[in-house]
Amino acid sequence: MSDFNLPALPQRITLAGGCFWCLDAAYRPLRGVLRVECGYSNGTTLRPSYREVCTGQTGHAEVVRLDFDPDVLSLDTVLEVFFAMHDPTTLNRQGNDVGTQYRSGIYTHDAAQLAAVRAYVQGLRDQALFTDPIVTEIAPEANYSPAESEHQDYFTHHPYQGYCAAVIAPKVDKLRRQYAALLRKDA
Repeated sequence: MSDFNLPALPQRITLAGGCFWCLDAAYRPLRGVLRVECGYSNGTTLRPSYREVCTGQTGHAEVVRLDFDPDVLSLDTVLEVFFAMHDPTTLNRQGNDVGTQYRSGIYTHDAAQLAAVRAYVQGLRDQALFTDPIVTEIAPEANYSPAESEHQDYFTHHPYQGYCAAVIAPKVDKLRRQYAALLRKDA
């Protein structure tokens, strides 16, 4: 037995909370986030395109696949930010974005993570923090594929585009105020 603690291995979780550009912008500035990738998950079509996913016919959710250092950013904190950044009580909808591709979902990468996520969400239900029932889908990640390159880090590249200015910017501002202690120094 050694006298020192080895650093934790990076963890991965896949999150769906409406348009993936919003969650992408929310997680990129957080300390402990190692990688954020927009993609499509838990649908039936292999390697769908953005256009196909937008039809709602592929069954995929727009997601961010998040790699993080649990020694810096805990899974509970990842989930706390997730639930602060979207409405987990609206089925297949976030604001004006409507369709199964905009559902609330948490897609896990192992059995322990699945159990931890279920316990966290049950805790939210027990606390009755939301007026309406939480409808977030919780399942293992399945049939994931990355989104096209133009969707990666979209908000940084297009901050004045209409959707970014009207929808994403207020969410990012809320994150910066509410979670200032979690931000990287360069964010």
